[in-house]
Amino acid sequence: MPAWIWSSITDPMIGTANRGLRAIPVWIAYLLLLLPAPVLFYMGLTGGLGVEPIEALEHEYGELALKLVVLGLAVTPLRRWTGLNLMKFRRTIGVVTFVYVVLHLLVWMVLDMQTLDAIWADILKRPYITVGMTAFVLLVPLAVTSNNISVRKLGPRWRVLHRLVYPAAILGALHYILLARGFQIEPLVYMGVILVLLALRLNFGRFRDLVRQ
Repeated sequence: MPAWIWSSITDPMIGTANRGLRAIPVWIAYLLLLLPAPVLFYMGLTGGLGVEPIEALEHEYGELALKLVVLGLAVTPLRRWTGLNLMKFRRTIGVVTFVYVVLHLLVWMVLDMQTLDAIWADILKRPYITVGMTAFVLLVPLAVTSNNISVRKLGPRWRVLHRLVYPAAILGALHYILLARGFQIEPLVYMGVILVLLALRLNFGRFRDLVRQ
């Protein structure tokens, strides 16, 4: 299909989608993204998550966090390659991602491990826990500075600091891969998608110029 025909079809659709997105209040996005948290907890309490509710709840919170990581990383490539503009909700996605990471961590610490000795032993003994905790540590300064005051005070350093999300995303996917029992395709798909989204953020023009020098 010629590019001009494709553009004539998609541009009005993208324009309509962007107008609809601009009309959605940010608080609605917070509400919709956070809604699964209490629903899943209630399901865990009432037997809706199977015979191992703690493990299931821990997994569900962790996977929701990873899905939101993917969504957050997709914001810039989507705008660059398709014109779909989700920038209004990027901070919301980041904050809610951290909330699910904290919930994932709390279920593991409070309901699963229960003691500080057991938590520390697990961090040192199990590589997937070590990797997951490292990803969490990288996300903490991003969550703390996800406000307008920090943006103003840090200036250009704010963008540099928030690039920590890239290694944190890779470590989060690696945590899932190491956690999986046996060969499972789903964790590998998450890692692949994250790597592709990170690659799409690269400035290929600048890279090409460097190679030619």
